[in-house]
Amino acid sequence: MNQINQKNNIETKFDNSFQSKVSLETELSESLYETMKDFVLHNPTWDQYKLINSALATFLLQNGCTDSSVSEIYINQLFTPSKSF
Repeated sequence: MNQINQKNNIETKFDNSFQSKVSLETELSESLYETMKDFVLHNPTWDQYKLINSALATFLLQNGCTDSSVSEIYINQLFTPSKSF
């Protein structure tokens, strides 16, 4: 019986991990897109997903968000090395 409970706990944790991500589609101005593309191309430790996550986290925190997971994303991006070529 204990094994069944453990299995259910593992499955619940696995299912919850998928709920923490959503897909987002938006339109960008051409200049914003080009600038983002150039940044990602010249900074190999970044990709478009990391850049958008960082930008949103920064915006939310600057505008009063107190969610600890958003703060964690913001803090992590502060200490990510960014190397321009």
